[in-house]
Amino acid sequence: MDMSTRLGTLTLPNPVLTASGCAAAGRELHQFFDVAELGAVVTKSIMTRPRSGRPTPRMAETPSGMINSIGLQGPGINSFVENDLAWLAEHGARTVVSIAGGHTDEFVELARRLSGHPAVSMLEVNISCPNVESRGQVFACDAIASSRVIGAVRRAADPAQPVFAKLSPDVTDITHIARACADAGADGFSLINTLLGMVIDTDTMAPALGGVTGGLSGPAIRPVAVRCVWQVRQALPHLPILGMGGIRSGLDALQFVLAGASAVSVGTAVFGDPSAPVRVLAELEQALAERGFASLQDAVGFGHLTAPQRVGRLQPKAAGAAAS
Repeated sequence: MDMSTRLGTLTLPNPVLTASGCAAAGRELHQFFDVAELGAVVTKSIMTRPRSGRPTPRMAETPSGMINSIGLQGPGINSFVENDLAWLAEHGARTVVSIAGGHTDEFVELARRLSGHPAVSMLEVNISCPNVESRGQVFACDAIASSRVIGAVRRAADPAQPVFAKLSPDVTDITHIARACADAGADGFSLINTLLGMVIDTDTMAPALGGVTGGLSGPAIRPVAVRCVWQVRQALPHLPILGMGGIRSGLDALQFVLAGASAVSVGTAVFGDPSAPVRVLAELEQALAERGFASLQDAVGFGHLTAPQRVGRLQPKAAGAAAS
């Protein structure tokens, strides 16, 4: 099975990545499997200066998921480049660096700092994190703000580094935001970030999280994520999508691929199963083979095809089943 895929100008040997924020820069997962086996490691969103994040408690379990209010805690770009990025390069991992900022100039500074760095395969521009203290920082809730940030990053970044806009589902029409980002120069999209949520502790009768609200992730949000991937694929079929949101198995990943994702990120699942990314990869390859696909690329966006078109993309035995 040819599991290779492309995200803009970036070619990956397989379509399974980590999700930003769930494994820092990959060191924690490396004790369970070689992170170089994945398509790429997506780092936790980095900012220009060290950031302590939001007050504790920061996490709470929810039905079929979890809610977190970490608040983009991190070491800042200088420490990240010197330590985390160097470690990833040393271990042969392809690296997607997630960047975040409180204003456009901070995103630009980060993009310039990472421009041309040989260890950076792609930039994921996190304009959609709901965990920050000010909701005004969620640029992805506004088309003009999103366009401004993405355009500035695209101009500042190395032309060889794809720039993906990470979008929020907390909008009326995600395709409206996606089009604005595409017009500004986005090479693709990461769909989706967590949904803004809240938990009330019924013993204390107060918010369970120190930051009051947080980002909901896990299987509970998967149908929302698949819907967003489907809609953006329909609206902008020429741009690649990195899909994420509640992926726990190969069949979960297959839903995203059929909806139009060229690759997927596995995030919350690693808290219970640190080897989930490599397991999902193996399960996805098996699921594709069982359904008659000759390659991953043949399955990307397959769900959008008509019945006759589906038959032409499958191996003979599976084609008959698809036609029926």
